[in-house]
Amino acid sequence: MEKYLFITITILISTNLYSSGHENSVNVDPKLRMNQLKNEVFINLTKNLLPYWSTRMIDTKNGGFYGRINVNDQIFPDEDKGGILNARILWTYSAAYRILKDTAYLRLANRSKDYIMAHFIDKEYGGAYRSVKSNGAPSDTRKQTYTQSFFIYGLAEYYRATGDKDALKTAREIFELFEKYALDKKSDGYFEVFTRDWHRSYDKLIGESTINDEKTMNTHLHVMEAYTNLYRVWPDNRVAERLKDMVELFLDKIIDNKTSHLICFMDKNWNRTSAADSYGHDIESSWLLFEAAGLLGDPALLIRVKGTSIKIANAAAEGLQPDGSLIYERDFSTGHKNTERSWWVQAETIIGYLNAYQITGKEKYLDYSINCWNYTKNHLVDNNAGGWFSSVSESGVAGIGDKAGFWVCPYHNGRMCLEIIERVE
Repeated sequence: MEKYLFITITILISTNLYSSGHENSVNVDPKLRMNQLKNEVFINLTKNLLPYWSTRMIDTKNGGFYGRINVNDQIFPDEDKGGILNARILWTYSAAYRILKDTAYLRLANRSKDYIMAHFIDKEYGGAYRSVKSNGAPSDTRKQTYTQSFFIYGLAEYYRATGDKDALKTAREIFELFEKYALDKKSDGYFEVFTRDWHRSYDKLIGESTINDEKTMNTHLHVMEAYTNLYRVWPDNRVAERLKDMVELFLDKIIDNKTSHLICFMDKNWNRTSAADSYGHDIESSWLLFEAAGLLGDPALLIRVKGTSIKIANAAAEGLQPDGSLIYERDFSTGHKNTERSWWVQAETIIGYLNAYQITGKEKYLDYSINCWNYTKNHLVDNNAGGWFSSVSESGVAGIGDKAGFWVCPYHNGRMCLEIIERVE
């Protein structure tokens, strides 16, 4: 019954949410449009997205959450449980409880935190495993900087929501390990992969092509995101220094000053090694950079980031399509485009352009945000089985990829909904 109520309410509200593709949207008060957007994402979050993960993903046999659900909603109970997935689940339910005050979300946040502390945190060498087996035993014990950053992010959010000191202590310990082992003390930034006992290795885990791809934009984006959340709850001077340094690395090394796109892969001295423009990472970084700079309280840095943020958002708009969606990426050396419409790219587009609108007051950015939400609710939201599809083809066919898995989680879309609820209110 709740599923059908969600569908009915969504349809009723959707008829009132104007997009820039309609002539009558020109005269609609932007505040009304944002409130309508907020109402729609609130319903999707509370009646569809979070209930799907709350009911489908709980592993009642082994504890924690299952490792995978495929596009046909088939659960794979024996699948390994990814660290990225579990850390992002922790962040999502912690943030949902903090903002919405529903104790059902607190129970799931507690479940997530308890499982992480019992099975993912390496009690001998520190940090978190990349994955564990379905029964909770260590599986991939490598210490990947990308994965670790999400444990900082999720544990800091859990502390923010609950005041749990063990969570903050563990987040601080991972920060210290980063600064001791992962930091490139010669050229700055962070290296990618380490053995269980924190000796550096050269495994390729997030798209690196050659051994020269030693610094990745993706990892640095999420380290910055993690340090932002850690600084919120632990305003230590060293965290502030490292966070400011991360923002400046983006401004000086990771953002192409000619195109305003992010450089995806670099060598250890920050020389470009890739030829991809990743539109989703562009728009995601545009608001995460602004968030980090705003938290630091440095007026000069904030002014610089504000202008850069809008430049990045404009660069990302090269990937916007007439249907409101944002395609995945483009290889500028060949001109080839990956036209997949990924769930996380659309989620970041919605919040990224709302952020650009709030910075500038230019309604074209609000149009971009609402148009992308309209595409998303019509193509990526699964109104039959619940949850979201992870990807849609260029022709609009959904069902490419799992609905839950190592990389597919309720964090990008859940965070988009929560950000809009907080910002509009």
